[in-house]
Amino acid sequence: MDRKIAVVGLGYVGLPVAVSFGMKHEVIGFDINEQRIKELQEGYDRTDEVLDDDLNKSKIEFTSDKNNLSKADFIIVAVPTPINKHKQPDLTPLLKASETVGTVLSEGTIVVYESTVYPGATEDDCLPVLEKYSELKAGKDFFVGYSPERINPGDREHTFETITKVVSGQTPEVLDIVANVYSTVIKAGVHKSANIKVAEAAKVIENTQRDVNIALMNELALIFNKVGIDTKDVLETAGTKWNFLKFSPGLVGGHCIGVDPYYLTHKAQELGHHPEVILAGRRINDGMSKHIASEIIKQMLQKNIPVVGTTINLLGLTFKENTSDLRNTKVFEIINELQEFGLKVVVNDAVADSAEALKYYNITLTDKSALQPTNVIIFTVPHNEYILDKKYYLDLVQEEGIIFDIKGIIKEEDLKAHQSIWRL
Repeated sequence: MDRKIAVVGLGYVGLPVAVSFGMKHEVIGFDINEQRIKELQEGYDRTDEVLDDDLNKSKIEFTSDKNNLSKADFIIVAVPTPINKHKQPDLTPLLKASETVGTVLSEGTIVVYESTVYPGATEDDCLPVLEKYSELKAGKDFFVGYSPERINPGDREHTFETITKVVSGQTPEVLDIVANVYSTVIKAGVHKSANIKVAEAAKVIENTQRDVNIALMNELALIFNKVGIDTKDVLETAGTKWNFLKFSPGLVGGHCIGVDPYYLTHKAQELGHHPEVILAGRRINDGMSKHIASEIIKQMLQKNIPVVGTTINLLGLTFKENTSDLRNTKVFEIINELQEFGLKVVVNDAVADSAEALKYYNITLTDKSALQPTNVIIFTVPHNEYILDKKYYLDLVQEEGIIFDIKGIIKEEDLKAHQSIWRL
C-alpha cells in the first residue's frame, strides 16, 4: 500500500483510527481544535481511548493546519454527526469537514467517510461539497468511499483493529483500494459492501436495533415496577432460555444509540414513510430519565425522607460506563429533574473530566473523599470504580436510607439492615 493517509477529526473515533494506522504508516492527524492538537503532540489523550504508549509510538503528524492535508491521497473523515434540538440530523460538522477537505483535494485522492449518516448522505450531501470547493469532478478526478465506524468508547476488548470493518467505494476499483488500505491494520478482516448506501444503512441500523431492544426492556421495567416485581429477577429467569436476547433496561444517551435512529427516521420521513416502531422506542428511551427521577421522589416520600433541601449523592455523569464521554448524557436530565423538586444533588464521576462537566453542564464534580453521608445514593453509571469499591459508597448511606441502582450492580446482600434498594 503506497497511499498517504490523513484522518480528519481526532475525537473518540478519529484518534483510535489514526493511532492504529500510525503504528504501521505515516499519518497526518488533523483537527480544528488547537488545544486538542497541542495535547496530542504532548502525548496526552483526554478521552483516554488510546494507551499513552500507543499514542507515543504511532507515527502521526498532528496538525490544525488544513494545508498539511494536501500531502495525503487517502483521507478519512471521522467527525461527529449529532442531532439538533428538534432531534433532526445536524450535518454541519460533516459538511464543514468536507469543505475543508475540498479546499486541499488533489487529483486521485480517495475520501472515506466514517461518520454515521443516513443512506445517501455521502453521495448526496458530502460529495457535492467536495466538488464545489475542489473544483474537481467526483468519479473522475477524485473518489469517495464509506466505512462506518464501530468503535465502542471505553471498550478495550472490541477495538478498531478487532472489529470486522465494513468498506464501500464509489467504483469496484476504489472499493478494492479502500479494502486494501484498511486491511493493513484491521486484524478481524473487512467486509466489502455492495455499495455506499448499503454500508451507510448497515451502520445506522446497528444502533437502531439496540435502541429498540433496550426500549422494550425499559417498557418491561415500567410494567414490572407497577406489578411489584424486580425486572432484574425476571430477565435472569427468562435468560435461562438459550435464544433469549440479553438486553437490559437503562439510560440511552451518548452519540450513537440515542442519536443514530433519528438519522434513519429522518430519511424515512423524507421519503414519505412514518417509522412507528423506531420512534416509539425513541420516545420510551427518551422518557426514562423523567421516570427515574419521579421514582426517586416517590420512594423518598414513602420513607418519610424530606425532599426540599435534602442533599443526595449521585454517582456517574458520563453517558456510559468506563468512558469520560459526557456527550448527550441522560444523567443530566435526572439531575435537572431532581433539582426542580428541591433536592441538592452532589455529583461524583470516577472518570469524567471535571472541566468538561462544568463547561457543558455547569456541574461541579465532587471528589470521592469529599462525599458526605446521605439518606439517598444513586448509582447511575456502573463505572468499575463503583463496582470494585461499592462498600465504600454504600457506607455513605445512613440507616434506613435508599439505594437507587439504575444498572443493577448492587445485590441484596450488600445492604445493611433497614436500608432499601430500588432498581430499574
